[in-house]
Amino acid sequence: MSNENPSPEKPHRILVGEITGAHGIRGDLLVRTYTETPEAIAAYGPLTDASGQKSFRLRIVRVTSKGVVARVAGIEDRNGAEPMRGTRLYIDRAKLPATGEAEFYHADLIGLRAVAGDGSALGKIIAVRNFGAGDLLELKPLEGETEFIPFEDRFVPSVDVEAGLLVINRPIVTVDGDDDAPPEEDEDGAES
Repeated sequence: MSNENPSPEKPHRILVGEITGAHGIRGDLLVRTYTETPEAIAAYGPLTDASGQKSFRLRIVRVTSKGVVARVAGIEDRNGAEPMRGTRLYIDRAKLPATGEAEFYHADLIGLRAVAGDGSALGKIIAVRNFGAGDLLELKPLEGETEFIPFEDRFVPSVDVEAGLLVINRPIVTVDGDDDAPPEEDEDGAES
């Protein structure tokens, strides 16, 4: 898969971090990063704000448990850093490294059409979430409420970003809490 020629529906910029506040009195910024390693956020060169109009080149001071402490040219004190709080940082998609065969940027998955194994339409992926136990695809079905699908091979056996779709095997949830178990059949062959 290549990220160099995104489809027209896909964004050309990817969110890689957010400035969460000022750090200290010298104008340092605390940045929450969404890169694989926190310090990698500075490796892509200048980042932009959501509008794409303002550019920032981060220089990492140190990595902390809350994110990276970074400096930006032109910000010399806390008063200059405070207004930066909440600024989301983006990178041009073409500057991101290509992914491996079974690796995807979250932005690649959002917007994909979801189909069942038999090809019937299920809906569309509207977000990728992670609440601490692994990535979940948020599926907006054709009807009804959104649902979360574990992003694991047994539930998502096929992803074709170029074709704009993925295959989903919905988890089976039973009343007794035995999730993922196949439905049982009674003597007449009917599912229970």
